[in-house]
Amino acid sequence: MGLSNDWWDIKYNDVFEAELLGLERRRANDPKCTVEDIEGTLRNLLIMDGSDHGGRGRVQDAAIAASIAAHEIVVSWWRAELEGRGR
Repeated sequence: MGLSNDWWDIKYNDVFEAELLGLERRRANDPKCTVEDIEGTLRNLLIMDGSDHGGRGRVQDAAIAASIAAHEIVVSWWRAELEGRGR
């Protein structure tokens, strides 16, 4: 990837890591949190991603893409654990 997109990668990675850490902490510390809660948030993020009415810009596009990816991974891990497949 060229230098002109380095900022996008940095933003994406920063948001992805923060989201993943936050989701793991929530799961570990909130006994009421369920995989369905995380899936619900993921659905809303996907709606936000497809509803760019105001032209949010590339920075927010990177942030939403990273948030979606982190939620997808946590749901995948959690579902695998529930099915006895581990991570």
